[in-house]
Amino acid sequence: MNHVKKIHNLSIGTPKTLIYENGKEMNTGICKESVIDAFLTKDGFQGDGVADLRFHGGSDRAVCIYPYEHYALWESEFKTTLPVSTFGENLTVTNMLEKDVHIGDIFQIGEAVIQITQSRIPCSTITKRTNLSLLLKRMVETGYTGYLCRVLEEGAVRKDSQIKLLKQHPERLSVLVANDIYFQRLKDKESIQKLINIQELATNWRESLTGRLEKMDTK
Repeated sequence: MNHVKKIHNLSIGTPKTLIYENGKEMNTGICKESVIDAFLTKDGFQGDGVADLRFHGGSDRAVCIYPYEHYALWESEFKTTLPVSTFGENLTVTNMLEKDVHIGDIFQIGEAVIQITQSRIPCSTITKRTNLSLLLKRMVETGYTGYLCRVLEEGAVRKDSQIKLLKQHPERLSVLVANDIYFQRLKDKESIQKLINIQELATNWRESLTGRLEKMDTK
């Protein structure tokens, strides 16, 4: 079986107006366009941007990745055809499922080096873009959310760039397990603490999970 990790699509785009649900409008960076190449900086791809910095962007969330394999699942389940970069991801990839990659794993993609920092938290913008009211719920239920990365080394990335695992994190706590802890095991102190203890975890996730533990301890 071929387990070579590949870029299926490379997408960037700055925030623009999205019209949804009977003519409503919002400013969002979810609608990206395919490109052949782009330069990846510590803050993300040049030419890319986000509208809401509370939940997207920043050094811990510079790159958004989504597994291409899930597209077939969602298209089959919802009887639809999804657009390119449906979830606002920069890199749509194959053979990098949430169950197979870990918080803290380091990959080289083209000239750049990235590190997985957290699972992606799906937002209502996905529902507004696709007009699929149950998609968000299903992403959380399955843990098929994609994930976010920081940039350790800047460099050019092409659609045909090779993806190489440079270092697997010793804890081997997968993105899928991290999703389960974050979304489902809300009161599992031991698992939450294990995730917090991973030094490479994104700061905002650590703060959120630490706050959750503190609330449990005060009850």
